Amino acid sequence: MSATGGNLEFSIRALTLPALWAFLGRGQNVTPDDFGLITLLEIKEEKIMATKIPYVNQPGSIVRILHKIQEAKAPDRFTQDFLETKLGFRGGNFRQFIPLAKKLGFLNTDGTPSELYKKFRNSESSGAAMAAALKAGYKELFDRNEYANGLTKEQFKGLVVEVTGLESKSRVVQLVCQTFDKLKQIADFEKALTSTTVESKGEEDGGRQQDEEGKQDFDLNLAYTINLVLPKTDDPAVFNAIFRALRENLIRR
Repeated sequence: MSATGGNLEFSIRALTLPALWAFLGRGQNVTPDDFGLITLLEIKEEKIMATKIPYVNQPGSIVRILHKIQEAKAPDRFTQDFLETKLGFRGGNFRQFIPLAKKLGFLNTDGTPSELYKKFRNSESSGAAMAAALKAGYKELFDRNEYANGLTKEQFKGLVVEVTGLESKSRVVQLVCQTFDKLKQIADFEKALTSTTVESKGEEDGGRQQDEEGKQDFDLNLAYTINLVLPKTDDPAVFNAIFRALRENLIRR
């Protein structure tokens, strides 16, 4: 499950349908005392404080969206409505593409397609355009190693760990690597892109990226791992209390 600016992951045993239903939105306010039945609750926060390295929660969707961009007419402004109705990508995770596209320099801050966007739509220059976009969007990595695109997966992962300061097993590190790898697959670093200045558009007001329906801040990413060992009971009220407390005291903070 994803939240603004980060990822939230659950590993739950003995989860019942009433408990899931309560967690998804029926709950009332519950105090932390209701956690007495939970024998294990582990919360791990991972923060990226000084980097603006972009990623999305579903890296596999990026290439599909980009292929649709090449087929569709360029919009006056690339909005959520265009993404959903014209390109056919509906859902919260797909919305992360817009701030990513701004970070890569495909979109201007107001959502209008940039010159790089137009060059990417041209089959003759699309590979070179993507290479230029990667160098702009992942500038912190290329500043550290100008041949970042030529590294093996393990070497690139090590570079991300070095720049972010996160653990190698971090979910954030995995998503950064996967997002970069998917984009690199359609990039051509051997072909020069002429007459285009690439500027990352995702850094306004201290690096904050936003579109008309919300903000995504790459300055601070949180990843949570919550493991619950639940009691053996068939009483829905027990699970309702547990998951209402999670929802009200952790997720909404």
